[in-house]
Amino acid sequence: MTQAPTLSRRHSAGAESARGLLLTVLGEFVLPAGGAAWTSTIIDVLGRLGVEEKATRQALMRTAADGWLGAERVGRRTRWQLTDAGSKLLTEGTERIFGFRAHTAEWDGRWLLVVVRVPETERPARHRLRTRLAWAGLGTPSPGVWLSPHPDRLDEVRAVLGEAGVLADAQLFVGSYVGGAELTQVVRQAWDLASIESSYEQFLAQFEAEVVADPLVAVIDLVHSWRRFPLTDPVLPSELLPSPWRGESAATLFSERHHQWAGAAREQWQVLDR
Repeated sequence: MTQAPTLSRRHSAGAESARGLLLTVLGEFVLPAGGAAWTSTIIDVLGRLGVEEKATRQALMRTAADGWLGAERVGRRTRWQLTDAGSKLLTEGTERIFGFRAHTAEWDGRWLLVVVRVPETERPARHRLRTRLAWAGLGTPSPGVWLSPHPDRLDEVRAVLGEAGVLADAQLFVGSYVGGAELTQVVRQAWDLASIESSYEQFLAQFEAEVVADPLVAVIDLVHSWRRFPLTDPVLPSELLPSPWRGESAATLFSERHHQWAGAAREQWQVLDR
């Protein structure tokens, strides 16, 4: 029996790794099962992935401090319950992860162009703005210039600029690219497609095995590995991507493997969380 690689060595240390895995577990198993889980179950499951008990407890406490979990004592045991804010966060995250596509099939050729500058002296604001615009799928071919082939994200971008306090000084355009440098060159400058493609290749290699020894670990590993792509892949139209684009194969594999393993994984979870 062949087992897909697990996260045990890559995620055995660090509070951030433990917390990331915890969020994956909460979204994949706790949210669909009513929003509650025992401490012992979470410690057991993350322990299979190489996370020490102390790190798991710290991750639970930090997540509760952020308002996403609440704790209830039941005798000598502790039951963690998702708050409304936690349920909303995980529901939105699940929709993004499972609704993510690795390319846009149809495109009308229009671009969203944003010109915005934040003084170098305001580094925290610059970092937040870059992070939020990148999360919205925008790329930056040159300093202060952001692009997206998704003009329908204009309202989202306006909200990001407004929260950063730079909307009044920003310039926003929607239109077509009419000439100059090759469009493929502009795309390469705006997004690191080679790095994204390499990550897809690694994902494909990691999950090519169809049979696993521990479906619960395999599903957590699968979803946790896939969830980074909605953060890093701008979902460009197919005509702007290299051909072949490995993201399409990776998206198909993710769907297939989740379908194969999720049922058995959830049965395991139900047995553990009694």
